[in-house]
Parts: sequence; C-alpha cells; structure tokens
Amino acid sequence: MDMRSNATACHSARSFLFVPANRPERFQKAVSSGADAVILDLEDAVPLADKEAASGAIRLHWTSLVATGIPLVVRINAEGSAFWTDDLALVRELHGIAAVMLPKAETPDAVACLQELLPGLNVLPLIESAAGYEALKAIAAAPGVSRLVVGHLDFMADTAIACGDDERELDSLRFAVAMATRAAQLVPAVDGVTVQTGDRQRLIADTERARRFGFTGKLCIHPRQIAVVHKALAPTDEEIAWARRVVEADATSSRAAVQVDGRMVDLPVVLQARRALARICAK
Repeated sequence: MDMRSNATACHSARSFLFVPANRPERFQKAVSSGADAVILDLEDAVPLADKEAASGAIRLHWTSLVATGIPLVVRINAEGSAFWTDDLALVRELHGIAAVMLPKAETPDAVACLQELLPGLNVLPLIESAAGYEALKAIAAAPGVSRLVVGHLDFMADTAIACGDDERELDSLRFAVAMATRAAQLVPAVDGVTVQTGDRQRLIADTERARRFGFTGKLCIHPRQIAVVHKALAPTDEEIAWARRVVEADATSSRAAVQVDGRMVDLPVVLQARRALARICAK
C-alpha cells in the first residue's frame, strides 16, 4: 500500500489504536487488532528516558509493519520540545506513512513545517489546549490537515476544567471542532480516548456522543475497544431502514416534500438519510 492509499484509508478510519513506540513487542498485536489505523506513539506514552529507543524501534520494525497494509500514524513530540528535530528526521525516513499526529497543535506553523518536510503528508492536529481552541480555524485551514482530533484529557489539564461522567463541560470544544471541520471541508473529526478500558457502557456512551457531534472516528488505547467503537459509530438497523424509506420516498416524489413515518421529508432530511446509508459500508 503506497502513501496515497494509506492516507485515503486514514481518512475513513473509525478507530485509531495507540501503541507506545517503546513497546515493540506490542506492535504486531496492534496491527492485528482490527483497528482501522494504528498510532505509533512517541509522545505521552513514552518516558523521557525511552524516547531514543522508541524512535529506533519504529525504524527497525517499520518495513514489516507497513507490509501489513494497516495505515500507520506516528504521533511525534510537540513543536518546541527537545525531540522535535529528531522526530522530523524520523518521519522523513518513513515511506508509506499514512499521517503524522501533531500533539499540542496551537498554530498552523507546525503543520506548515511538516508539509515542507514531506509535501503531501497528512497531518492530524490534536486540539489539546486553550490556545489550540482559539486557533482552531487557522489550524483547520492549514494545507495538509486531514482531520482534527480532540485531545480532551490534555485540554482539561490545560484549562483546569473538571468534567462529570458525561463531559458536558466539553460540549463547546467538540462543537467548535465540528464547525471548524465543516468550514474547512475536512474529513469528519476524531474524538479522544476513553480511559476506562474495562467499562463497555462508558465506551459506548462516549462513542455515541462523538457520533452526535458529527465525528466519525475515535482514539483507542486497548484492542478490546475496537469492535465496540465500530458498532457504536455505525447506523443501527432501525436507522438504516428509516433512511431507505426516506430515500425511496424522495425518489418517487419528484422532489416535492412528502411524509415518512408521520414526519415531513424535505431536502435536509433526505441528506441526513443519505449520510446514514453512506455509513453502511463501515458497519
């Protein structure tokens, strides 16, 4: 799979599974997990003392990992960190990379730097701070940005926001990411992780919330989360049946408004139905 096809697959990915780059014994399990994309993490998951070894592990295993056909993303360290230059040098070597995940994205400058390094590279900026929130429009519009990603845990740490279980305090962040995504005509955004790896109901609720905000992807930290995320992001059988009824009614109505299940159906409703049917292939 070449860089272009890898990148296209990354656009449609529902699940992005993190694996610490300093744990190469987990690489094969990650690419065999069923995740749509795997993120080799050089940032938060890797202790400072292991950063160099993590980069070496990616170099050593890269060819065999690319051969699996699973889109590979590398989360580098933030711009301005002591590891930024070395991470850029590593990225330049990685043929077939699907995207680079850019942590602590706060300006479009780091995106531009990555584009100069490797033209055509897909960048996934993590919005993880108040500064990133304020610069959302500029970041989303930067050439090379593929999808915006919510890093809500770091965002909470940066802003001192304390969330309840439903995370309603972060609705404005997710709404802003959804609007910036639409305004920049990007692929729908990716939501942050659910850290309760053994709590299936929490994961379903978190993923369904992401879907309601128009997101079509979610970050994962354990292989057991993959199937749950895929199912929660897919339209239900009832939604599919409704969407088909709407599309069929629209096709026979000569574009006039009609009623389906007691509800008026006009163009906005038809568009919603078509979006639901377009997601069937991801179910």
